[in-house]
Amino acid sequence: MNQSIQRLKTELENADAIVIGAGAGLSASAGFTYSGERFRRYFFDFEDAYDFHDMYSGGFYVMRLEPVIAWAYWARNIYCNRYQDPPKPLHDHLLQIVREKDYFVITTNVDHLFQKAGFDKKRLFYTQGDYGLFQSKNPAIRKTFDNEEWVMRAMEAQGFEKDEAGVFRVPEDRNILMRIPSELIPKCPEDGSDVAMNLRTDDSFVEDEGWHRASAAYAAFLEKAENRKVLYLELGVGGNTPGIIKYPFWQMTAENPNAVYACINYGEAFCPAEIKDRSICIDADIGDILLSLRDE
Repeated sequence: MNQSIQRLKTELENADAIVIGAGAGLSASAGFTYSGERFRRYFFDFEDAYDFHDMYSGGFYVMRLEPVIAWAYWARNIYCNRYQDPPKPLHDHLLQIVREKDYFVITTNVDHLFQKAGFDKKRLFYTQGDYGLFQSKNPAIRKTFDNEEWVMRAMEAQGFEKDEAGVFRVPEDRNILMRIPSELIPKCPEDGSDVAMNLRTDDSFVEDEGWHRASAAYAAFLEKAENRKVLYLELGVGGNTPGIIKYPFWQMTAENPNAVYACINYGEAFCPAEIKDRSICIDADIGDILLSLRDE
């Protein structure tokens, strides 16, 4: 393990360019877990009423419920996973490691943690959407809309109270509502149509101007990096959407003899035999490894 960490540290220092590919495992390592105590803290009433036990499952379950309940759930979900700070500063550690390098980040995560940590937004590509955005259900309106103000109003309407740090908490009497007023159901500001989360679940996902701008910036970065000494650093990418990060990283490493592929992923660190001699696979908690890299 120590040898792999040292090798990765050397590659980070020597790389001309670093392409970071981040999946759900990075957010989970930072403490953005969808189950357990974090889920029960904000969704205990939904769990009791509907018998689901994590935020991911809940997002599908509430689709069958009336809108005032479903949007109450989504207000909490968005608040927890977009507007709260993560329990652990992993993204801050990562930024300290790559700040002075020529880097770009592609991520399937929708929690905005890279920008919160101070990563240059011009070097970020959120391929699967953003918890902080709504999109109209009207297919003619290919735009997204910020939802922060709505989320805060919907949290207050359910009875959540802000503490001294400005963080919404369940009141001591645990008396909160599992619904919002009907007039708070979010609508498209352009035509009053229904809205949905700007998350890639099907072909209705809106790739707005910002999405296309980020996509073009990522493509330009990869083109510039061709044949340079590139480190493809994969963090917490699982098997749900390997075609977005994992497979392209493998292919680009194979095609560039100057490239190195690195993967840090607890339980899922592996690579093809074709690039094994230019790969660093570390089966460990991402946070522990980033902390080691930062402190060395």
